[in-house]
Amino acid sequence: MSSKLEQATLGGGCFWCTEAVFRQLKGIELCESGYSGGSDPNPNYDKVCGGRTGHAEVIRLHFDPEIISFRKILAVFFAIHDPTTLNRQGNDVGTQYRSVIFFHSPEQRDTAVAFVEDLEKRKIFRDKVVTEISPLLNYFPAEKYHQEYFENNPMQPYCAYVVAPKVEKAEDLFGDLFKR
Repeated sequence: MSSKLEQATLGGGCFWCTEAVFRQLKGIELCESGYSGGSDPNPNYDKVCGGRTGHAEVIRLHFDPEIISFRKILAVFFAIHDPTTLNRQGNDVGTQYRSVIFFHSPEQRDTAVAFVEDLEKRKIFRDKVVTEISPLLNYFPAEKYHQEYFENNPMQPYCAYVVAPKVEKAEDLFGDLFKR
């Protein structure tokens, strides 16, 4: 393991979905659900879901770049959500569900911009990618009951019918990255 972990903060709709996938990847040392990008100094789930804070539901990763690169993290991220729908993922609608990369460094910004440009150039998606790329702003961890939500609630209907298929898709596409 590298002595220097890096961080990434990503929003791809409901944080239960993205956390469930990234928690299982090699090189991810911490995966935490949270809120970022808004102005409320004390966001909570009810306020964020109400769309009143400007925050997006995100995951914050601490990762070992010697095991998983930021570029590989972006490949997984873009495969498990729809980056072409503005402020929406499936039935989850609002700015809190926007597709967003909150970069932690100029290098992450440059990598994210180049990654999106490459997706567009290769026409990976039929529609234009609308993923926001912004500096990390006002990150707050989500409430304790949101952490490891899928692991702790696999039979909850949203988890069974929405989260589980995303995890299965990610494992089909990136099985070599999954912890066993």
